[in-house]
Amino acid sequence: MPKMKTNRGAAKRFKLKKNLIKRGSAFKSHILTKKSPKRKANLNAPHYVHSSNVKQVKQLFCLM
Repeated sequence: MPKMKTNRGAAKRFKLKKNLIKRGSAFKSHILTKKSPKRKANLNAPHYVHSSNVKQVKQLFCLM
């Protein structure tokens, strides 16, 4: 039986932590002049995959 391969797109977008899956945040790459410093700081804060999507992301990583 061939090896299970990780979805490379998912590998670039998510980082697996101990019991959470870390993800990036949208809306922080350009047109930053109109966004307040508080809003930009919140976009840089860590975000995690919602519990309803954890199973799908783990399948992309071949963990299930």
